[in-house]
Amino acid sequence: MLKGIPSIISPDLMKALMAMGHGDEIVLADGHFPAASLANQLIRCDGHGIPDLLEAILEFFPLDTYVDHPVALMAVVPGDSIQPTIWEEYEGIVEKHSGKSIPFEYIDRFAFYERTKKSFVVVAASEKAQYANIILKKGIVL
Repeated sequence: MLKGIPSIISPDLMKALMAMGHGDEIVLADGHFPAASLANQLIRCDGHGIPDLLEAILEFFPLDTYVDHPVALMAVVPGDSIQPTIWEEYEGIVEKHSGKSIPFEYIDRFAFYERTKKSFVVVAASEKAQYANIILKKGIVL
């Protein structure tokens, strides 16, 4: 263990965050997501929810300021009646760490899967909320 590193961030997750470069993406996948079949690199965070992971990661992870949408969510499938309340929680966490409101991108389910295949790492959480998947694009430390 190290001082100041939340215990929710495993050594493998910290290593991945450190190895990522500007423009690389990390996917935080909910418990419903086909993470193992889509990931080039998979890190399991069983027993943890995505809001807690997002909070811990954004302590260290700079979001890309050179793109319009450094945060992307899987859009609700047309015809699905779910209104994901977890998105509001994400907005609050991102705003807390970035110091401003950042507009999120909403991506079709299958386009989200394709983008996941190109991501640097997928973190598989045990989040039960539907449509809780989120992509973060890494920026630079100023």
